[in-house]
Amino acid sequence: QVQLVESGGGLVQAGGSLRLSCAASRSIFSMGWYRQAPGKQRELVARITSVGSTYYADSVKGRFTISRDNAKNTVYLQMNSLKPEDTAVYYCNADYLKAYWGQGTQVTVSS
Repeated sequence: QVQLVESGGGLVQAGGSLRLSCAASRSIFSMGWYRQAPGKQRELVARITSVGSTYYADSVKGRFTISRDNAKNTVYLQMNSLKPEDTAVYYCNADYLKAYWGQGTQVTVSS
């Protein structure tokens, strides 16, 4: 079993920044962030491996940065230049024999 605890969501104006954190209960090779807006499917935002390989969705490239602290089993998502279309519930994800999900954290970007 893997527990994921997220923090850092909130309300911000367009152009602002937020940082999300996700602490895992054990070391996980691949972790990432997904988001789900109302009426839409959950989509991958960014992923990172324990050796630092990253992937970003085209919609967030150049604005979001995923990073991790392996000593703390924690992954971060720095979100800059936020847009109203970034509004969603953001979920931390970890792949360890199966997919594990955090509880979700709301990010709301006002125009």
